[in-house]
Amino acid sequence: MQVINSSRIGIAQGSVDLFSDFEEGGEMWTGEGSRARSQWIAFDQQFAVPPIVHVSLTLWDMDSAHNVRADLAAENISETGFDAVFRTWKDTKVARVRISWIAIGAVTDDDDWDVT
Repeated sequence: MQVINSSRIGIAQGSVDLFSDFEEGGEMWTGEGSRARSQWIAFDQQFAVPPIVHVSLTLWDMDSAHNVRADLAAENISETGFDAVFRTWKDTKVARVRISWIAIGAVTDDDDWDVT
């Protein structure tokens, strides 16, 4: 559990298309090559410390002839952003993926000051 000891809590959110491989025969759709995609998501404003980030699939377009396998994670979380990472494996074919995300954490203010 992350305890936020601040009277200033920031909440950032967004949605992003991670990839669309169907039209151009990309690796996620053909099932050959890299089976992971990563995209850096930058926050509009910086957090005081790395926030808690939740990611979820809001659109997934998968081939129905194969098993659906998916792993979605927020990695390398910092005060300025995170990597949204989608992975699949074996014979799963993915045409496109869109994710939504929310970040919650402490933020600084111009009125903050340090006496050290």
